[in-house]
Amino acid sequence: FGPREIRAESAMVRRYNASTGAAPFDSLQVADIGDVNVNLYNLPDSCRLIRESYQKIAASGCVPLTLGGDHTITYPILQAVAEKHGPVGLVHVDAHTDTGDTALGEKIYHGTPFRRCVEEGLLDCSRVVQIGIRGSSYDPDPYKYCRDRGFRVVPAEECWRKSLVPLMGEVRKQMGDKPVYISFDIDGLDPAYAPGTGTPEIAGLTPAQALEIIRGCKGLNVVGCDLVEVAPTYDVSGNTALLGANLLFEMLCVLPRVKTPFSVNGRAEAVSHGQAAARRAR
Repeated sequence: FGPREIRAESAMVRRYNASTGAAPFDSLQVADIGDVNVNLYNLPDSCRLIRESYQKIAASGCVPLTLGGDHTITYPILQAVAEKHGPVGLVHVDAHTDTGDTALGEKIYHGTPFRRCVEEGLLDCSRVVQIGIRGSSYDPDPYKYCRDRGFRVVPAEECWRKSLVPLMGEVRKQMGDKPVYISFDIDGLDPAYAPGTGTPEIAGLTPAQALEIIRGCKGLNVVGCDLVEVAPTYDVSGNTALLGANLLFEMLCVLPRVKTPFSVNGRAEAVSHGQAAARRAR
């Protein structure tokens, strides 16, 4: 029920981004095209259904922003996106790398999507960055698989008490002008801000850092995004879904064709000049 709750909380999201000047609804045709049917008793079949739906979405020229759902969904989405764009770069915010191999003998679940993507050549591994990774592990070197394949792993402790604007400057250089996908697991945020998720980990990112990451993707060739792992059952306040709705709006604001018709600083300057003129008139 994550998508339903995110939709409900999105009632508080308005048309313009007052912080960045972005006007996504003036720049693009934006629509909620509904839910993708899944098979709750068969994950591989669910992946097939998702992949086939996104093949149609990608073929139409639409840039999909997806409301999850657990992180399994990113695997079939990237199958469809990479079919259109080739291997993509990845900006992945999460408490976990999601590069496990199996769970209870199964190769498809929410902890394995990016290993499956690597195996199928869906990712440009030299352009993958994972931010906010933390927590205990079953393995003494939990980041080895990622680093061996060329991923940049940024553990949460490297983000503590600092702005992530410099990091995102480096990420933009790494991504270049080739296609990039943004995948944001809400558990990348500290559970103090986003408790409504299935696998919370302490000492995570702040909402302000989340905004710095997404806004730092402005100028990249973003071909799709998702916001996953919102589990409303664990948060009766609705704050987790509210955060999710706002982060999706921020993703919408950094898509390539979104116009920024006003400069935030310029607008403030114009207002102050207008106020001064009004005072002179009085």
